[in-house]
Amino acid sequence: MKRETNYMRILQTTVLAVLFSLTLSAQTMKAPSGGKKISKELIGIFFEDISYSADGGLYAELIQNGSFEYNQTERNEWHSGACWRMVRHGHSTGYIETRTDQPLNDHTPHYMRLVAETVGHYSDFRGWTGVGIQNEGFDGIVLKAGARYDLSLFLRDADKKAKQVRIALVGERNKVIAETTITTQGGSWKKYEQTLTASEDSDNAQLAVILLDNGTLDIDMVSLMPQDTYKGHGLRSDLAQALEDLQPKFVRFPGGCIVHGGGDGFWDTYRWKNTIGPKEERIGLKNCWGYHQSFGLGYYEYFQFCEDIGAQPLPILPVGVSCQGAGGSWGLKEQAQTAVPMSEMDEWVDEALDLIEWANGDASTPWGRKRAEQGHPAPFNLKYLGLGNEEKITPEFEERFKYIYDRVTAKYPDIIIVGTAGPGSHKGNRDYEAGWKFADQIDLPIIDEHYYEKREYFYDNQHNYDNYPRESKTKVYLGEYAAKDKKLTDALAEALYLLGVERNGDVVVMTSYAPLFAKKNHTSWNPDLIYFDNKNVILTCSYYVQQLFGATAGDYYYGDVAKMADDKLQGTSCVLNTEKAELYIKLCNASDDSKPATINLSKFKKLPKQAQMTTLKGNMEDENNFDQQPIKPQTSAIDITKKMTIDVAPHSFNVIRIKL
Repeated sequence: MKRETNYMRILQTTVLAVLFSLTLSAQTMKAPSGGKKISKELIGIFFEDISYSADGGLYAELIQNGSFEYNQTERNEWHSGACWRMVRHGHSTGYIETRTDQPLNDHTPHYMRLVAETVGHYSDFRGWTGVGIQNEGFDGIVLKAGARYDLSLFLRDADKKAKQVRIALVGERNKVIAETTITTQGGSWKKYEQTLTASEDSDNAQLAVILLDNGTLDIDMVSLMPQDTYKGHGLRSDLAQALEDLQPKFVRFPGGCIVHGGGDGFWDTYRWKNTIGPKEERIGLKNCWGYHQSFGLGYYEYFQFCEDIGAQPLPILPVGVSCQGAGGSWGLKEQAQTAVPMSEMDEWVDEALDLIEWANGDASTPWGRKRAEQGHPAPFNLKYLGLGNEEKITPEFEERFKYIYDRVTAKYPDIIIVGTAGPGSHKGNRDYEAGWKFADQIDLPIIDEHYYEKREYFYDNQHNYDNYPRESKTKVYLGEYAAKDKKLTDALAEALYLLGVERNGDVVVMTSYAPLFAKKNHTSWNPDLIYFDNKNVILTCSYYVQQLFGATAGDYYYGDVAKMADDKLQGTSCVLNTEKAELYIKLCNASDDSKPATINLSKFKKLPKQAQMTTLKGNMEDENNFDQQPIKPQTSAIDITKKMTIDVAPHSFNVIRIKL
């Protein structure tokens, strides 16, 4: 009994100590007076499947056109067998053909039929025999010695005879790097799965599927995935890690122009329901940037990735109005925006309502059950929903947007809706003015502004948001922006502009640089934040600016702590993160000379003697590319006093991180 009493006393003492510690912690995180409350979600990322960002990029699938659904509407030279070639070994004879009768399912209507008429009795110089097909991947398949790769494919014995099928990863001159043999079973579609281990490195391997017996074999949904993916969730590890390292507070997806079909009209509008469920049942679609979307990276994977990196998902849905560039009318006086009849708008309303239920509903709801069946019983806790993407603000757009907006907010009042300010979101622009007027009329929570400008714009307009009305219920999401080059001078222009955005973090609540990714030799837009090929990831100067801002997000802004000369080439910011009890002082100097910055920390108690200072600097014309990467941030210790003056290096962006 005495032992129990002592135990209870120890437990009580421990609990009191913890509570006291938490109380002290809460007191130390209280923001000093003089600060302005700002958004904690200021820095996010915007993912659009442009420049092969998804298939061949972030989505780790190594086989291109594994579903045999490529076609001429996507690219003139494409057909169902694109990226595959027929191979015959050891004097074997036969042929291949793509077919649509009795497909795997209605969503993937094409498949490949492989007919081996005579399998040769003599093997070739590599010991091969048989008739088959070989896939080139996305600019070749990169293999790492010792790495394991998960193969899956659907096969059917069209002649109902079991067969031996050789699956091999081959390098130069058909050198085998990994292989396995499958014995088919029966005359109906069946999924086969194997794991292949690479015996050596290869930068340009291919996957071969070889029929070793005479007969007819149907093939569909060929997949090869490295086991080493980001958190085991099917994304390319190095690219996903680069995004996590940005510490984004939200991820906007899937676009961009692909949301409403780009220039092709409604038929290739992105429909999220086609991108969930088993991979073999997802409905692939033309990408408006000129290639194919397999949707192996679909809404489930987007939401899962947001959860993995601790970011809010911000899905964007179409609103029944096409891109005004439909039919190639971009730049014309009369653009070809079209709208679905109002009698059909309930389908687009359901698109939004069902998405919210899929993301947030429990497993007892129809759409929540679909999410749970895919492997995520718990809700994703969707907070934001975007409607539309830079559509021209016409009466047709306003009518359809409001139709969806009213019904979504009536059923889900806690969902924060993000609208659009139209294309070219600058004061004086007709769509910008109409978009803001419409936003005020309907009390839109957040409006999405987009603009891409030369570096001079960002240097000259750092006070852009200073005079935005504080009384408006509508806040700003700067959803797409970038200086039009990727040199250090462009990144510093963006840094100075972001200092002004941070100063106005009570009005601008979210920002995201765009575009995010671009694959080497497949780039549709320049500049981009991250460039890559099958082996390398190139982080631009702008990437490091975004990373420094993402890592130093706060909830209070102090305009009187750090000062530099009133010059468009210099700027400061001071942000407090009360949750982390950290203070961030940001200093940018885009001039050619060192400049003084005065810092007054008198309002902050119990300052440490030292802090960390991270500096991004170099020559203004420097840029990171596949040949060289001269610009990377460097971190060092800096002494801290209540009042101090430091020299800010020329051509530099600096962040001082102080633990309070």
